[in-house]
Amino acid sequence: MTEHNTPQPMARCACGVDIHAHVVPHAFPRYLGSAAPAQWPAMAPAHACHQHVMISGKIYRTVSDRCWDLPKRLVDLDECGINVQAISPMPELLSYWMEAAPAQQLLRYINEEMAQMVDHSGGRMVALGAVPLQDMDLAIAELRYLIEELGFAGVEMGSNINGRPIGDPVLAPFFEAAHALDAAIFVHAVKPVGMDRLVGPAQLQQVLAYPSDVGLAAASVITSGLLARYPGLKLAFSHGGGTLASLLPRLSQAHQVFPALAESMAAPREVARQLYYDTLVFDAPTLRHLADSFGVEGMMIGTDYPFAFRDKSPVDSVQQAFADPDVREKILHLNAMRFLGIQRH
Repeated sequence: MTEHNTPQPMARCACGVDIHAHVVPHAFPRYLGSAAPAQWPAMAPAHACHQHVMISGKIYRTVSDRCWDLPKRLVDLDECGINVQAISPMPELLSYWMEAAPAQQLLRYINEEMAQMVDHSGGRMVALGAVPLQDMDLAIAELRYLIEELGFAGVEMGSNINGRPIGDPVLAPFFEAAHALDAAIFVHAVKPVGMDRLVGPAQLQQVLAYPSDVGLAAASVITSGLLARYPGLKLAFSHGGGTLASLLPRLSQAHQVFPALAESMAAPREVARQLYYDTLVFDAPTLRHLADSFGVEGMMIGTDYPFAFRDKSPVDSVQQAFADPDVREKILHLNAMRFLGIQRH
């Protein structure tokens, strides 16, 4: 177990790098084909400074103008000590459940909207784009466009692709391309498993089901041997890796007990320490537990900005959890700079 001293107060720095922040465009384009898919998103007016994101004719989420208003975002970054923010689409916009061609059209529009935000941010933003992973050829082509043409740091990926875990061999060509391009991959929960087991309001999807699906996604990376095939692949998991920290001891023990698992995968704890995780766990003891489980070399700020269910004081959260200034520096910005390929000046 890693030893942690009692954290002491520290002046808030403005050096944080946030790898978990989302974008929704202020409007969506008209579908270029003859009939738009039912899932094609649209915007509808809501209350002041907000709009409704409409999907399949229903309100999916009501979002604030901070989803697209760059000047307001920059003010908020300063207020919470964030120097650089990595933006990615609201996960429901990944559109894996749509036919591939219209999904590619939609994602190209969103990617280019994010490119505009990055270009006008004065170096305060980098982008993690989206690709239509339901079609491998289109996904790889869009990935190349993101990295080689738009200069993105990488891509956001769902925790499952229409039910397929990210460790599924069918996704190997995408990871091979991402590895060759040195693209960062940020894994976010989408369409999580276990919704039928939740009792309560719809928001429990974010609260309970998201971490479960992220944990299973990260576990599938370990059990599939993905990093052995693509060493150095940069994979980050939202929500602190979800349930992985609790699953890891069971995986490690099973690796020793079951010969089939010992033969099919590397030591789980070693693999887990090669992955990246955000800090979005809302609790200092839990954050320290992640450091004990995964090490601090892959931990990075994640806020879920600008949504309501976010960490509004991410620098304070790290400083409250860790006393060591070197650990703080790694989590606040050094690890994220390495993950995103940001050069130090």
